[in-house]
Amino acid sequence: MLFAKPGANALRLVADTNIVVSARLWKGTPHVLFQAANDHPLEFFTSAILLDELAEVLLRRKLAKAIRATGLTAAALLADYREFASLVIRKRTRRVVLADPDDDHVLACALAAQADLIVSGDRHLLDLKGYRGIPIVSAAEALRRIERREPRP
Repeated sequence: MLFAKPGANALRLVADTNIVVSARLWKGTPHVLFQAANDHPLEFFTSAILLDELAEVLLRRKLAKAIRATGLTAAALLADYREFASLVIRKRTRRVVLADPDDDHVLACALAAQADLIVSGDRHLLDLKGYRGIPIVSAAEALRRIERREPRP
């Protein structure tokens, strides 16, 4: 497994599928965000429907070369994330993101997880800025907020 499991008083995050894919396939800001779990108490949450979406995205032809470069298969990447993220049963929510109803699954997962942050690169979600008291931020903004918190003891 690439990432450490969280400890007590962890910041609770839900990462949109685009963030998870970027974190696993490239070394940019989403990757650094996930690596921050090694130094800061972070807990990532997901739901069955978000895992299904991740599985589908990882099978896309345009990602095949990047997946091969990791030395893992799409199935192994999915299994690793399943082990890393805590699974919640998503709550039903009303339609919020009319332009992309799949984004509502991220919001539902965040509610079920009682998340502190939703991390996304999706403009539809970022434009909301928050949902029911849960800030929706970019990976860079999530990192800034994490760095302001105490590191892992």
